Amino acid sequence: MTKRLISDAEEVRTPDIVLAEISRKYHREKVDHRTVKSRLEAISSATMITAVDTTLALRAGPIYSELVEKAKLERLRTPSLFDAIILATAREHGSRVVTGDEHFRGLSETIFLE
Repeated sequence: MTKRLISDAEEVRTPDIVLAEISRKYHREKVDHRTVKSRLEAISSATMITAVDTTLALRAGPIYSELVEKAKLERLRTPSLFDAIILATAREHGSRVVTGDEHFRGLSETIFLE
């Protein structure tokens, strides 16, 4: 389903910090360097990498607070700043977030993967 959503989209954006987060995750899981590099390059070639600029940073601050309050109400762990940047990117570009992360469940910008 995810591949179809991405291939059918007019444009797909990935915040630059997501690349670092993916690298960290794979490092923690002891995935070899060549595989990680290949996956990051695949994401970079298939999507528009969006830099965290002043506008995005300004949007991410209040969005982080919004996500923290949502997490408290739903008794979830505290969201990361990465989550706020991802949501800020989606809102800035009128995009959707395709995810299975519970912090995004129920948000209008989310296509939630079960």
